[in-house]
Amino acid sequence: MSTDGIVEPPGILPPPRWQLILAFLCIYVVWGSTYLAMSFAVDTIPPFLMGAIRFLTAGAMLVAWSAWRGQARVSRTAWRNAAIVGGLLLFWGNGSVAWAAQRVPSGMMSLLVATVPLWVVLLERARGRRPTAAQLVGVAIGLVGVSLLVLPADGAWRNAPVDPVGAAVLVIGSLAWTAGSLFSRSAEQATYAPMNSGMQMVCGGAGLLALGLAVGEPARVSFEAVSLKSMLSVLYLIVFGSLVGFSTYMWLLKKASPAAVGTYAYVNPAVAVLLGVTLAGERLPAQAALAMSVIVGGVALVSLAPKPGRRR
Repeated sequence: MSTDGIVEPPGILPPPRWQLILAFLCIYVVWGSTYLAMSFAVDTIPPFLMGAIRFLTAGAMLVAWSAWRGQARVSRTAWRNAAIVGGLLLFWGNGSVAWAAQRVPSGMMSLLVATVPLWVVLLERARGRRPTAAQLVGVAIGLVGVSLLVLPADGAWRNAPVDPVGAAVLVIGSLAWTAGSLFSRSAEQATYAPMNSGMQMVCGGAGLLALGLAVGEPARVSFEAVSLKSMLSVLYLIVFGSLVGFSTYMWLLKKASPAAVGTYAYVNPAVAVLLGVTLAGERLPAQAALAMSVIVGGVALVSLAPKPGRRR
Protein backbone atom coordinates (compact mmCIF):
# COMPACT_ATOMS: atom_id res chain seq x y z
CA MET A 1 0.00 0.00 0.00
CA SER A 2 1.41 3.40 -0.93
CA THR A 3 0.23 6.79 0.29
CA ASP A 4 1.76 10.10 -0.79
CA GLY A 5 4.82 8.29 -2.09
CA ILE A 6 5.32 6.38 1.20
CA VAL A 7 5.88 2.65 0.94
CA GLU A 8 5.42 0.44 4.01
CA PRO A 9 4.75 -3.28 4.50
CA PRO A 10 1.25 -4.17 5.73
CA GLY A 11 0.75 -3.49 9.42
CA ILE A 12 3.62 -1.01 9.73
CA LEU A 13 2.75 2.65 10.12
CA PRO A 14 4.46 5.09 7.75
CA PRO A 15 6.93 7.54 9.28
CA PRO A 16 5.67 10.96 10.40
CA ARG A 17 5.48 13.53 7.63
CA TRP A 18 7.98 15.80 9.39
CA GLN A 19 10.59 13.01 9.25
CA LEU A 20 10.05 12.61 5.53
CA ILE A 21 10.29 16.37 4.96
CA LEU A 22 13.57 16.60 6.88
CA ALA A 23 14.94 13.54 5.07
CA PHE A 24 14.14 14.96 1.64
CA LEU A 25 15.61 18.35 2.56
CA CYS A 26 18.75 16.51 3.62
CA ILE A 27 19.29 14.69 0.33
CA TYR A 28 18.27 17.81 -1.61
CA VAL A 29 20.60 20.31 0.07
CA VAL A 30 23.34 18.26 1.73
CA TRP A 31 23.99 16.06 -1.27
CA GLY A 32 23.91 19.06 -3.56
CA SER A 33 26.80 20.51 -1.55
CA THR A 34 28.95 17.36 -1.59
CA TYR A 35 30.03 17.91 -5.21
CA LEU A 36 31.86 21.09 -4.29
CA ALA A 37 33.24 19.46 -1.14
CA MET A 38 34.70 16.63 -3.21
CA SER A 39 36.24 19.11 -5.64
CA PHE A 40 37.93 20.86 -2.71
CA ALA A 41 38.99 17.54 -1.15
CA VAL A 42 40.75 16.17 -4.25
CA ASP A 43 42.72 19.39 -4.70
CA THR A 44 45.44 17.92 -2.46
CA ILE A 45 44.21 14.38 -1.60
CA PRO A 46 44.09 11.61 -4.26
CA PRO A 47 40.47 10.69 -5.02
CA PHE A 48 40.41 7.01 -4.07
CA LEU A 49 42.28 7.52 -0.80
CA MET A 50 39.98 10.44 -0.04
CA GLY A 51 36.95 8.20 -0.58
CA ALA A 52 38.51 5.44 1.51
CA ILE A 53 39.14 7.82 4.42
CA ARG A 54 35.61 9.15 4.14
CA PHE A 55 33.73 5.86 4.03
CA LEU A 56 35.95 3.75 6.28
CA THR A 57 35.78 6.42 8.99
CA ALA A 58 32.02 6.93 8.73
CA GLY A 59 31.35 3.21 8.33
CA ALA A 60 33.48 2.25 11.33
CA MET A 61 31.65 4.83 13.45
CA LEU A 62 28.25 3.44 12.45
CA VAL A 63 29.29 -0.18 13.03
CA ALA A 64 30.76 0.74 16.43
CA TRP A 65 27.54 2.58 17.35
CA SER A 66 25.49 -0.43 16.29
CA ALA A 67 27.67 -2.76 18.36
CA TRP A 68 27.24 -0.49 21.39
CA ARG A 69 23.47 -0.69 20.88
CA GLY A 70 23.65 -4.48 20.55
CA GLN A 71 22.66 -4.41 16.88
CA ALA A 72 25.85 -5.66 15.23
CA ARG A 73 24.87 -9.32 14.67
CA VAL A 74 23.88 -9.81 11.03
CA SER A 75 23.78 -12.74 8.62
CA ARG A 76 26.40 -13.64 6.05
CA THR A 77 23.85 -12.90 3.36
CA ALA A 78 23.40 -9.37 4.72
CA TRP A 79 27.18 -8.85 4.63
CA ARG A 80 27.32 -10.16 1.06
CA ASN A 81 24.55 -7.82 -0.01
CA ALA A 82 26.21 -4.93 1.83
CA ALA A 83 29.35 -5.63 -0.19
CA ILE A 84 27.32 -5.56 -3.42
CA VAL A 85 25.49 -2.35 -2.54
CA GLY A 86 28.62 -0.68 -1.16
CA GLY A 87 30.57 -1.76 -4.23
CA LEU A 88 28.02 -0.35 -6.67
CA LEU A 89 27.05 2.84 -4.81
CA LEU A 90 30.22 3.87 -3.01
CA PHE A 91 33.18 2.13 -4.65
CA TRP A 92 32.00 2.47 -8.23
CA GLY A 93 29.38 5.22 -8.13
CA ASN A 94 30.88 7.65 -5.62
CA GLY A 95 34.43 6.68 -6.56
CA SER A 96 33.68 7.77 -10.12
CA VAL A 97 32.52 11.17 -8.88
CA ALA A 98 35.65 11.59 -6.74
CA TRP A 99 37.92 10.75 -9.67
CA ALA A 100 35.99 12.95 -12.12
CA ALA A 101 36.19 15.87 -9.65
CA GLN A 102 39.78 16.30 -10.84
CA ARG A 103 38.56 17.07 -14.38
CA VAL A 104 34.95 18.30 -14.20
CA PRO A 105 33.60 21.35 -12.30
CA SER A 106 31.29 20.48 -9.41
CA GLY A 107 28.18 21.97 -11.03
CA MET A 108 28.74 20.00 -14.23
CA MET A 109 29.28 16.80 -12.23
CA SER A 110 25.91 17.19 -10.57
CA LEU A 111 24.20 17.50 -13.96
CA LEU A 112 25.66 14.24 -15.23
CA VAL A 113 24.89 12.40 -12.00
CA ALA A 114 21.32 13.73 -12.31
CA THR A 115 20.80 11.12 -15.05
CA VAL A 116 20.22 8.43 -12.39
CA PRO A 117 16.39 8.41 -12.84
CA LEU A 118 16.92 7.88 -16.58
CA TRP A 119 18.93 4.74 -15.87
CA VAL A 120 16.27 3.61 -13.40
CA VAL A 121 13.73 3.48 -16.24
CA LEU A 122 16.09 1.53 -18.51
CA LEU A 123 17.17 -0.96 -15.84
CA GLU A 124 13.57 -1.46 -14.69
CA ARG A 125 12.68 -2.15 -18.32
CA ALA A 126 15.35 -4.86 -18.40
CA ARG A 127 13.75 -6.38 -15.28
CA GLY A 128 10.36 -6.59 -17.00
CA ARG A 129 8.75 -3.35 -15.80
CA ARG A 130 7.20 -1.61 -18.78
CA PRO A 131 7.93 2.16 -18.89
CA THR A 132 5.19 4.61 -19.75
CA ALA A 133 5.30 6.78 -22.85
CA ALA A 134 6.01 9.83 -20.66
CA GLN A 135 8.98 8.07 -19.09
CA LEU A 136 10.40 7.11 -22.47
CA VAL A 137 10.04 10.71 -23.65
CA GLY A 138 11.75 11.87 -20.45
CA VAL A 139 14.66 9.49 -21.04
CA ALA A 140 15.05 10.75 -24.61
CA ILE A 141 14.98 14.39 -23.46
CA GLY A 142 17.50 13.69 -20.72
CA LEU A 143 19.91 11.99 -23.11
CA VAL A 144 19.63 14.96 -25.47
CA GLY A 145 20.62 17.17 -22.55
CA VAL A 146 23.64 14.96 -21.80
CA SER A 147 24.65 15.24 -25.45
CA LEU A 148 24.42 19.03 -25.27
CA LEU A 149 26.61 18.98 -22.18
CA VAL A 150 29.27 16.67 -23.57
CA LEU A 151 29.42 17.17 -27.33
CA PRO A 152 31.28 20.25 -28.65
CA ALA A 153 29.25 22.60 -30.82
CA ASP A 154 32.13 23.08 -33.28
CA GLY A 155 33.22 19.44 -33.43
CA ALA A 156 36.48 20.04 -31.55
CA TRP A 157 36.61 17.93 -28.39
CA ARG A 158 38.95 20.39 -26.70
CA ASN A 159 36.09 22.91 -26.82
CA ALA A 160 33.50 20.61 -25.25
CA PRO A 161 31.69 22.16 -22.26
CA VAL A 162 32.75 19.16 -20.11
CA ASP A 163 35.83 16.94 -20.27
CA PRO A 164 34.64 13.89 -22.31
CA VAL A 165 36.59 11.32 -20.27
CA GLY A 166 35.33 12.73 -16.98
CA ALA A 167 31.79 12.81 -18.37
CA ALA A 168 31.98 9.16 -19.46
CA VAL A 169 33.22 8.09 -16.02
CA LEU A 170 30.37 9.99 -14.35
CA VAL A 171 27.72 8.42 -16.59
CA ILE A 172 29.07 4.91 -15.92
CA GLY A 173 29.21 5.70 -12.21
CA SER A 174 25.58 6.88 -12.31
CA LEU A 175 24.58 3.59 -13.92
CA ALA A 176 26.34 1.67 -11.11
CA TRP A 177 24.63 3.85 -8.49
CA THR A 178 21.25 3.11 -10.07
CA ALA A 179 21.88 -0.64 -10.12
CA GLY A 180 22.93 -0.61 -6.48
CA SER A 181 19.91 1.43 -5.41
CA LEU A 182 17.49 -0.93 -7.16
CA PHE A 183 19.23 -4.01 -5.76
CA SER A 184 19.09 -2.61 -2.23
CA ARG A 185 15.30 -2.30 -2.29
CA SER A 186 14.72 -6.07 -2.37
CA ALA A 187 17.96 -7.54 -0.98
CA GLU A 188 18.21 -9.01 2.50
CA GLN A 189 19.98 -6.43 4.66
CA ALA A 190 20.69 -5.65 8.29
CA THR A 191 17.43 -4.54 9.93
CA TYR A 192 19.14 -1.85 12.02
CA ALA A 193 19.59 1.09 9.63
CA PRO A 194 22.89 2.48 11.05
CA MET A 195 24.46 -0.99 10.91
CA ASN A 196 23.25 -1.47 7.34
CA SER A 197 24.72 1.84 6.17
CA GLY A 198 27.94 1.24 8.12
CA MET A 199 28.45 -2.18 6.51
CA GLN A 200 28.01 -0.70 3.04
CA MET A 201 30.45 2.12 3.80
CA VAL A 202 33.08 -0.25 5.19
CA CYS A 203 32.81 -2.47 2.11
CA GLY A 204 32.87 0.44 -0.35
CA GLY A 205 35.68 2.18 1.53
CA ALA A 206 37.76 -0.99 1.61
CA GLY A 207 37.42 -1.29 -2.16
CA LEU A 208 38.50 2.33 -2.65
CA LEU A 209 41.49 1.81 -0.35
CA ALA A 210 42.57 -1.26 -2.31
CA LEU A 211 42.21 0.63 -5.60
CA GLY A 212 44.11 3.64 -4.27
CA LEU A 213 46.98 1.40 -3.13
CA ALA A 214 46.95 -0.48 -6.44
CA VAL A 215 47.36 2.71 -8.51
CA GLY A 216 50.05 4.11 -6.21
CA GLU A 217 48.16 7.03 -4.70
CA PRO A 218 50.06 7.00 -1.35
CA ALA A 219 53.29 7.78 -3.18
CA ARG A 220 51.72 10.88 -4.73
CA VAL A 221 50.73 12.62 -1.51
CA SER A 222 52.33 13.78 1.72
CA PHE A 223 50.62 15.07 4.84
CA GLU A 224 52.47 18.39 4.59
CA ALA A 225 51.01 18.96 1.12
CA VAL A 226 47.39 18.45 2.20
CA SER A 227 45.62 21.78 2.52
CA LEU A 228 43.34 22.79 5.38
CA LYS A 229 40.53 23.24 2.86
CA SER A 230 40.88 19.63 1.71
CA MET A 231 40.96 18.30 5.27
CA LEU A 232 37.87 20.29 6.26
CA SER A 233 36.12 19.11 3.09
CA VAL A 234 36.82 15.46 3.95
CA LEU A 235 35.49 16.07 7.46
CA TYR A 236 32.34 17.63 5.95
CA LEU A 237 31.92 14.63 3.65
CA ILE A 238 32.31 12.19 6.54
CA VAL A 239 29.77 13.90 8.76
CA PHE A 240 27.22 15.36 6.35
CA GLY A 241 27.79 13.47 3.11
CA SER A 242 28.06 9.99 4.69
CA LEU A 243 26.81 9.81 8.28
CA VAL A 244 23.86 12.10 7.56
CA GLY A 245 23.29 12.13 3.80
CA PHE A 246 23.96 8.52 2.77
CA SER A 247 22.20 7.07 5.81
CA THR A 248 19.17 9.25 5.07
CA TYR A 249 19.16 8.13 1.42
CA MET A 250 19.21 4.43 2.38
CA TRP A 251 16.39 5.06 4.88
CA LEU A 252 14.30 6.84 2.24
CA LEU A 253 14.74 3.97 -0.22
CA LYS A 254 12.77 1.84 2.24
CA LYS A 255 10.22 4.49 3.25
CA ALA A 256 9.31 6.30 0.01
CA SER A 257 8.65 5.39 -3.59
CA PRO A 258 11.53 5.37 -6.12
CA ALA A 259 9.85 8.25 -7.98
CA ALA A 260 9.75 10.39 -4.84
CA VAL A 261 13.32 9.60 -3.82
CA GLY A 262 14.50 10.21 -7.39
CA THR A 263 13.43 13.85 -7.20
CA TYR A 264 16.76 14.66 -5.53
CA ALA A 265 18.33 14.27 -8.97
CA TYR A 266 16.78 17.46 -10.31
CA VAL A 267 17.23 19.50 -7.12
CA ASN A 268 20.90 18.66 -6.48
CA PRO A 269 22.14 20.29 -9.73
CA ALA A 270 20.59 23.65 -8.81
CA VAL A 271 22.24 23.52 -5.36
CA ALA A 272 25.58 22.34 -6.77
CA VAL A 273 25.68 24.93 -9.57
CA LEU A 274 24.77 27.75 -7.18
CA LEU A 275 27.50 26.75 -4.71
CA GLY A 276 30.05 26.22 -7.47
CA VAL A 277 29.42 29.69 -8.89
CA THR A 278 29.34 31.52 -5.54
CA LEU A 279 32.08 29.67 -3.61
CA ALA A 280 34.43 28.33 -6.28
CA GLY A 281 34.08 30.89 -9.06
CA GLU A 282 32.88 28.26 -11.54
CA ARG A 283 31.30 29.43 -14.77
CA LEU A 284 28.31 27.88 -16.50
CA PRO A 285 28.68 28.27 -20.30
CA ALA A 286 25.53 29.02 -22.28
CA GLN A 287 25.52 25.54 -23.82
CA ALA A 288 25.84 23.98 -20.35
CA ALA A 289 23.00 26.14 -19.02
CA LEU A 290 20.79 24.92 -21.85
CA ALA A 291 21.88 21.32 -21.15
CA MET A 292 20.98 21.74 -17.48
CA SER A 293 17.46 22.85 -18.37
CA VAL A 294 17.01 19.92 -20.76
CA ILE A 295 18.43 17.30 -18.35
CA VAL A 296 16.41 18.53 -15.40
CA GLY A 297 13.26 18.63 -17.56
CA GLY A 298 13.81 15.06 -18.73
CA VAL A 299 14.51 13.80 -15.23
CA ALA A 300 11.44 15.60 -13.86
CA LEU A 301 9.26 14.02 -16.55
CA VAL A 302 10.62 10.57 -15.70
CA SER A 303 10.25 11.04 -11.94
CA LEU A 304 6.73 12.49 -12.04
CA ALA A 305 5.30 10.15 -14.67
CA PRO A 306 2.66 7.60 -13.51
CA LYS A 307 4.05 4.35 -12.12
CA PRO A 308 4.52 1.78 -14.91
CA GLY A 309 3.01 -1.66 -14.83
CA ARG A 310 4.72 -5.03 -15.00
CA ARG A 311 4.96 -7.01 -18.20
CA ARG A 312 2.51 -9.94 -18.24
